[in-house]
Amino acid sequence: MKAVIRKVSVTEKGTLIGKENQYMLEVAPSATKPEIRAAVEAQFGVHVTSVNTANYRSRTVPTRTRRTTATQAWKRAIVTLRDGERIEIV
Repeated sequence: MKAVIRKVSVTEKGTLIGKENQYMLEVAPSATKPEIRAAVEAQFGVHVTSVNTANYRSRTVPTRTRRTTATQAWKRAIVTLRDGERIEIV
């Protein structure tokens, strides 16, 4: 099985939506919503009610030496859990 979940994002937006029983994850760009749902349920032992995804394209950024480099493309998933369930992030 391929690695679907890369990391749980701990950001300002991620902590705000945590109050609504939602969690923000960085996932593999090729992962589909059913694969993300199955991976979260298997890894954390919770029940997922919905999965929303957003793709972020790579962009070029300048370096300090007048060169440019490309950032890596990535995918974010916002996972909603059943009421009363949590993902412990520590």
